[in-house]
Amino acid sequence: MPKTHDILDKNEIASLGASLRAIDQKILKKGNKSGTARIWFQGAEPYFDVFFELKDNQIIWFQFTLRGKSLSWNRKKPGFQTGNTNELNIDDVSFYAASKTMENDTHSDLEFINLVKSILQTRTEEAIFIQVLELFN
Repeated sequence: MPKTHDILDKNEIASLGASLRAIDQKILKKGNKSGTARIWFQGAEPYFDVFFELKDNQIIWFQFTLRGKSLSWNRKKPGFQTGNTNELNIDDVSFYAASKTMENDTHSDLEFINLVKSILQTRTEEAIFIQVLELFN
């Protein structure tokens, strides 16, 4: 099976970025700590979303998932963490939206990190995406 990012061209990357839509804040669970906010963007295809957790308008955590792959960042841990989700598995548990699990890679998938960056770069008119792109520098 080819890697997700091996089959994406510039047009598909642009289409994925353009498809991200903010989910109504009212349906999101509030952050555990005072002063934190959550933002969720969902893409047009299944298994494509981006979550942000902010404190004082600064990203403290984010997670990007696409086609069974994940990229996450936490300000408490240096660097990016890539991995796989169970979303593409076909079993009874994977049919429940709240049952997504992550399995981290032992070594970061640099190609997937670059793909995520390319998708996020299509949204540079929005402050949250500019802020997350700074984490890639």
